[in-house]
Amino acid sequence: GANMDEVKVYMIANLNIEDKETYRTYEKGFFPVLQKHGGEFITYDDSIDHLEGSTPLKGRVVFFSFPSETAARKWYSDPEYQELSKYRRKGAPLVSLTMVKGLPPRN
Repeated sequence: GANMDEVKVYMIANLNIEDKETYRTYEKGFFPVLQKHGGEFITYDDSIDHLEGSTPLKGRVVFFSFPSETAARKWYSDPEYQELSKYRRKGAPLVSLTMVKGLPPRN
């Protein structure tokens, strides 16, 4: 079977921006660290539409991807990212950060 690590993964971050200036510091550093690990920014939305269900996402939703689960975990545990994420934790507390695995290639 295919090695699971060949599967692309998608990250969904939901956060509440409480301090724009502090969050901007995080944002500036985010893209270089994302690219360092082969990550790709997809989109973000500050006014998502909640259609159904009892637990709506609130605030900003950000979508990005990595070529593999290993790359995603290396990004998250990178000391450079953890240092940077102090600004996110202070300026825009996370509601959630979720990894969604892509489908394996069909043989």
